[in-house]
Amino acid sequence: MTQEALLQILSAVEQGRVSAEEAAGRLATLPFEDLGHTRVDHHRSLRSGLPEVIYGAGKTTGQTVAIFGSLQRDGVDVLATRVSAETAAAVVQAYPEAVYNPTARTVALRQGAAYSETSAARGHVAVVCAGTSDLPVAEEAAVTAETFGAKVSRFYDVGVAGLHRLLAVRETLLEADAVIVCAGMEGALPSVVGGLVGVPVIAVPTSVGYGASFGGASALLGMLNSCSPNVCVVNIDNGFGAAYSAVLIARTAARAVEAIPSPS
Repeated sequence: MTQEALLQILSAVEQGRVSAEEAAGRLATLPFEDLGHTRVDHHRSLRSGLPEVIYGAGKTTGQTVAIFGSLQRDGVDVLATRVSAETAAAVVQAYPEAVYNPTARTVALRQGAAYSETSAARGHVAVVCAGTSDLPVAEEAAVTAETFGAKVSRFYDVGVAGLHRLLAVRETLLEADAVIVCAGMEGALPSVVGGLVGVPVIAVPTSVGYGASFGGASALLGMLNSCSPNVCVVNIDNGFGAAYSAVLIARTAARAVEAIPSPS
């Protein structure tokens, strides 16, 4: 249940277009719906501005489809992450408008308006990754941000071993309200990006690299020790978490700019 949807129901009751009983029926699943195996949090959009997201790993196909349907009926944008190809196929069969991204391992269903220049208050998120091997994490971040209405710019394979590739897109990168940087190996890229932009940089260590990278631990420690003070760090391979925070940051920044009075 989004704030807009709730206000529409209350307005309809006030104007007599919907009865109080019908409105109560629509709100019956607030604050959550008990599916037996899952209690779906329909109140989250009202509390945090973004709906609950389905973490597909460890769930059965049937559980994921049922949770997806509960959120779909609520009218919010629906996102499932870390889904298998089998589960994704079942979700798309049940909800043909849903989109499966095999690289990101996500299934997304947009029910709200997509980003447009007239909805700029949703913000602009840039997603940067060091190498092609980081694409699954970067795409998870990009799909998450897009699902929740942000404008997303992708800058892939711009790692520090070829710094000229990053510098070639710097001007476009500066347009973003928040930047997500995904990198494995030694995890140096977020520090470089942090020194080039004046917005929050969310670093995502990936589990990419040879033995001494320790499954992303080396990149994680490198990012935690960044000398760029605008860099913060999420957990290894957590593209979703980075994007969730980036969307909220970008919305806040965009709305602040929108609130600045125009010069007379």
